[in-house]
Amino acid sequence: MKKQPEKKDKSAKEEKSAKKEKSPKKGQSTKSSPSKIQSALPYVVNVDNVREIERLNGEHWGSAWKPLTPALDSIPGRLGANLTRLPPGRTACPFHAHAREDEVFFVLSGRGVLRYGNALQEIRAGDCISCPAGMGVAHQLANPFDEDLLFFAVGLNDPHEVCTYPDTGKVMIRSLNKVARLAETPYLDGEPDTPRVLELARSIAGVSVGKSKGKNKKRKR
Repeated sequence: MKKQPEKKDKSAKEEKSAKKEKSPKKGQSTKSSPSKIQSALPYVVNVDNVREIERLNGEHWGSAWKPLTPALDSIPGRLGANLTRLPPGRTACPFHAHAREDEVFFVLSGRGVLRYGNALQEIRAGDCISCPAGMGVAHQLANPFDEDLLFFAVGLNDPHEVCTYPDTGKVMIRSLNKVARLAETPYLDGEPDTPRVLELARSIAGVSVGKSKGKNKKRKR
């Protein structure tokens, strides 16, 4: 019977010791560390694992690229980036000017030519090219050399972008999903003498369109 109190004292000491071991030291974080590091987040891609998309037209048009921002590409208006490979003797796209989308190109390897407005300049590894939108100045990248031109491209993905092509007079309107040529025309060209809205409003107004009342009528003598 005398040994029971000793067991209680021993148990109390063990509990106190366990609490002391569990309590964090001064300055030590109480947050638990992640038990597992996730290795397949959609926000992280490795360029070696991205499938290259190739779009070539004829002998001199088109390029190949790897989309590097899939988590952003599906959201309109966000930044996007890709790794572009421009083979020898080709240009990626026609001479064009963006109304809303800034673009930046960083050359990783090879050589190429930048056409910017009325100027031409050779580009090579280490060059960073800025093409601000809304300036009315078109640009184009080409590879007249004998090895691939590899560059990192960053730009907006604006759903309301309008792009003009000075060499051919084309206009791309993304919201309409159309590429066409515009022709100058008077503002009211093709509009009827009596606007359609007035024709439709007859049933509401209860009057004949084009007929006036009151002071505009001639008085009988």
